[in-house]
Amino acid sequence: MSQERRRGRRPSLDTDLRSAVVWGLVRDLAAARTTELGRPLRVLDVGGGTGGLAVPLAEQGHSVLVVDPNPNALASLRRRAAESTDPATTTRITARQGELASLPQVLSAGEVDLVCCHGTLELTDDPAGALRSIADVLAPGGHLSLVAAQRLAAVFNRVLAGHIKAAQAVLTSETGTWGDMDPLPRRFDREPLLDLVADAGFAVESTSGVRIFSDIVPNDAADTEVERVALLELERQAATGAQADVLSQIAPALHVLARRD
Repeated sequence: MSQERRRGRRPSLDTDLRSAVVWGLVRDLAAARTTELGRPLRVLDVGGGTGGLAVPLAEQGHSVLVVDPNPNALASLRRRAAESTDPATTTRITARQGELASLPQVLSAGEVDLVCCHGTLELTDDPAGALRSIADVLAPGGHLSLVAAQRLAAVFNRVLAGHIKAAQAVLTSETGTWGDMDPLPRRFDREPLLDLVADAGFAVESTSGVRIFSDIVPNDAADTEVERVALLELERQAATGAQADVLSQIAPALHVLARRD
């Protein structure tokens, strides 16, 4: 087990197997847009209550509004921001309790440059309407970073766990779920998800699979630093290399970067 796990420390986003690839793409996009605009970005993080993404973005100088329905998560966000080595981090982050559906009441049209919606769209009753609301608050040329759960990985995971009936339900149900005990109310297929994004007025710029291998390797497969670095590099190659489109379809989640023109 790594020293970070033993001590209970939060791993760096750059090295966290669950988030490093997504963070790298968001970080690079934010840096490019900052250069393009000549100023830090105005960022909306929907459902990012604990600050895992908001704090690093604020540490880079961006202003971040976090909208999350969970007050406990927002309290964790404030604590994480206060622990930052950059004392200005807390002043760059605003926390508001709310949901995707409440965005029109929280923000004006065209108010932000980047919206991060990671692990939230699958929880909404109206994904299409939620994406339209996101498009409304984005300035022209602004970007959406979307991470959403996918169906096929859940099918494979249910089969590997020996739950064949549940796998059949995930594969055939309209929502991509296996029933009332499923922790998610919805999973997406890649192409219909991309259609939803396009229909909301976005031009998709890139897609990549999230945790393609990290969720299925044995628990002790990345116990050493060498093994963990190798697995992380494999994830990066799978997400951005020549086979990225194929592998993205079997990933537990899909990361979409899209621009509002």
